[in-house]
Amino acid sequence: MDYSQIITIEPGKRSGQPCIRGLRITVQDVLEYLAGGMSMDELLADFPDLTAEDIRACLAYAADRERRLRS
Repeated sequence: MDYSQIITIEPGKRSGQPCIRGLRITVQDVLEYLAGGMSMDELLADFPDLTAEDIRACLAYAADRERRLRS
């Protein structure tokens, strides 16, 4: 998945952490909610600005980052 149009990094927003479409929701936020047992449907219900594609982009971003760290 090409997440480059979904995951954004802005120095003045959330201390430059990767965010979703310029929102104040970070990739880390989404991953922590999922890791804590929240389902995708629950996440989408709690954060109406998010889409299923946004959540998949977070997962793809994290997987790509892990792959780069191992290289």
